[in-house]
Amino acid sequence: MHLIITDAWLAKSRAIYLSGTKLVLAGFVAALALMLVAAGLYHWVFLKGAREGWPVVGALVKLMVRDEFEQRDRFLRENLDVLAKRLGEMQAKMMQLEALGERVSGLAGVNPNDIKAMPGRGGVLVTGRSLTMEELQTTLADLDKLTDQRVDLMTVMESRLFDQKIKKMMVPTQQPVAGGILGSSFGWRIDPLNGRSALHTGLDFPAEPGTPILAAAGGVVVTQEYHPAYGNMVEVDHGNDLVTRYAHASRVWVKKGDLIKRGQKIAEVGTTGRSTGPHLHFEVLVQGVYQDPQKFLTAGQKLPAAAVVAAIGAARAGRPSQAAPGQR
Repeated sequence: MHLIITDAWLAKSRAIYLSGTKLVLAGFVAALALMLVAAGLYHWVFLKGAREGWPVVGALVKLMVRDEFEQRDRFLRENLDVLAKRLGEMQAKMMQLEALGERVSGLAGVNPNDIKAMPGRGGVLVTGRSLTMEELQTTLADLDKLTDQRVDLMTVMESRLFDQKIKKMMVPTQQPVAGGILGSSFGWRIDPLNGRSALHTGLDFPAEPGTPILAAAGGVVVTQEYHPAYGNMVEVDHGNDLVTRYAHASRVWVKKGDLIKRGQKIAEVGTTGRSTGPHLHFEVLVQGVYQDPQKFLTAGQKLPAAAVVAAIGAARAGRPSQAAPGQR
């Protein structure tokens, strides 16, 4: 491209030759200059006009800002409506959780009124207005407070239920012989060996030799020995001054100091010691005093562990007479 520039005053002419590269570079420089001019005009006209309140420019700026604010407000409102809907769903689930907690608290023996709950609410549903941000924040704060209260209640109930479970596992309510038939009950009877009246200090469960003897509750083996009257004998301490005794075993599977769990096989039925035939002689002692084991086995089927523990306390108050070892 050839450009000829003529100066009328000096009567001179000048020719400029632009190649393709120079032409592109010139166009780029012109575009850049145009952009700088436009930016300068925007800054000077719109910003200066908006600050100083020029009539036309001010109106245009207000229109643009109002439209931006309306879009932002509409977006915020839509999000608030979604959050309000989710909040309603959370409140409904919290009400279900609260109802469930009241039912479970009855099983755990906890009075839900001991933990102050939020007051009941209700009324006619009137629509047509969305929640404001302040109302949404207040509702969320109330829900958070209610959640903390429910967590406290559930923690207390978990502790109570766990305590009941532990007590139940440590109270001898498990049948020591699976499907065993009671042969001789606790109390006074005619001794089968000498024919005299004697106190039978436990329960007899006749069974075939080798039948598994099961721990009536979890505990620690405190005695494993051969006794002239009891034969092969195992004693298990369940804590709370409660001990169970298993006698006349043919074979013992545990030793002193072993930790055992409820229903664990600890021995096998036999006829060792002072016995007329294969059977298990099962005793329960509270503070070293013989108790009727049938009360514990029956209570375990009908009453919660707390009632059984209460029965142990009652047994401590009234102590039946003890019989000398050998009258079984």
